[in-house]
Amino acid sequence: MVSYFVPRGRFLLKAGNLRQVVQQQHQPTQLQLQPIKGPQPQAQNASLPVARHLRQFSSNPVSKEAPLHHRRPQHKQHQNPSQELAQIRRNLLSRWTGFLLRWAPMGICVFGAIEWQLQKNRCEREGKPRTASELQSRIYCSLPLRIISRCWGWLAACYLPPSLRPYVYGWYSNTFNVNLSEAMYPDYEHYNSLAEFFTRPLKEGARVIDQQAPLVSPADGKVLHFGSASDSLIEQVKGVNYSIEDFLGPLETVEQANSGASYAQALKKKSDGSTELYQCVIYLAPGDYHRFHSPTAWKPTIRRHFSGELLSVSPKVAGWLPGLFCLNERVLYMGQWKHGFFSYTAVGATNVGSVEIYIDADLKTNQWTGFNVGKHPPSTYEYDELVLNKEKTEAPKEFGKGDLVGQFNMGSTIVLLFEAPKNFKFDIIAGQKIRVGESLGHIAGSK
Repeated sequence: MVSYFVPRGRFLLKAGNLRQVVQQQHQPTQLQLQPIKGPQPQAQNASLPVARHLRQFSSNPVSKEAPLHHRRPQHKQHQNPSQELAQIRRNLLSRWTGFLLRWAPMGICVFGAIEWQLQKNRCEREGKPRTASELQSRIYCSLPLRIISRCWGWLAACYLPPSLRPYVYGWYSNTFNVNLSEAMYPDYEHYNSLAEFFTRPLKEGARVIDQQAPLVSPADGKVLHFGSASDSLIEQVKGVNYSIEDFLGPLETVEQANSGASYAQALKKKSDGSTELYQCVIYLAPGDYHRFHSPTAWKPTIRRHFSGELLSVSPKVAGWLPGLFCLNERVLYMGQWKHGFFSYTAVGATNVGSVEIYIDADLKTNQWTGFNVGKHPPSTYEYDELVLNKEKTEAPKEFGKGDLVGQFNMGSTIVLLFEAPKNFKFDIIAGQKIRVGESLGHIAGSK
């Protein structure tokens, strides 16, 4: 330790002298105020080299600073007024951005909670079901659900390695209760993608068509609602309505429009008062059989494609959002069966990659419409129309009972709107599970 006190090898210091020097360095002011008694040339001369060689031991911050002649002069850069104004604006913008990012989400949540509670109180005060307000409907429609659905459709169509198929399809089957024993190909490795697994065909004879019933179920699913459709507003679920005219579009002929009757009455083919309009809504869950069939023998004459939203059509959303089926993208076929008017509609939904109709190769659904999120067409009459069976040289496009019509690339909804005798009675109840080919109703008194 003694070697640390040797100042560059010049001479050896005593411990007492070193302690004195350190104390003097810690107390510079006291050293300056102490009077010097008498001449002490030897002690003063001896202490100077010690202080000069041991500056590195001083803890005084002033002694650690560089000499003044070694410091670079710091000149303040003067900015012109325009640069100063731009800097002030940037500072204000950054402060407001931070403020909005911190407090805006909380404000939106508070505003949403207040709006939700006010709408709930209005519905309870008027004795109506709890449904969405106009503001809530616009906010929900402004979500980028079409972009999400297109991404999901692309993902579902991607090739899946055989080693991953049992895990992915097995998880999906367990989550949505898929009965793979009814499929034509029960082996997971047969399906190259999720889209193929969704639209899997069934074994021959897995669904028996009731030949005695005038109308059978077109798909596997859950009955959301059914009943009379004689008024301009009909129910999509109990207590929540939608307009027939907004759903189907304008009447087919000018004669129907000029008849003076209501829209529902003008749709009917028979005007003798012996028939009535009925409707039936069937919801296809993600785990159901995704292909849909013809419920009866009928002949379509017009196809209309409404490119609307892709909102969820689950029972909870259908009971919350009025006019849901009129807002969503849908493919509508209107025609005639033995009792009069008949329409068959496949309604799109969130994450439905596309709707395919086997007799209509030109139909393209879930198309890219740009980033126009929340923008709706000014009229529900904006649609693409195709007249079927127009050319007499072509084979007529007709459906028999139980014929395969098309498929959804995810679960969705089928809406039947048809004319039938007034003594037509439904054989179903709301909320029941139904399968393809099972009877929807019968005509009372008929054999």
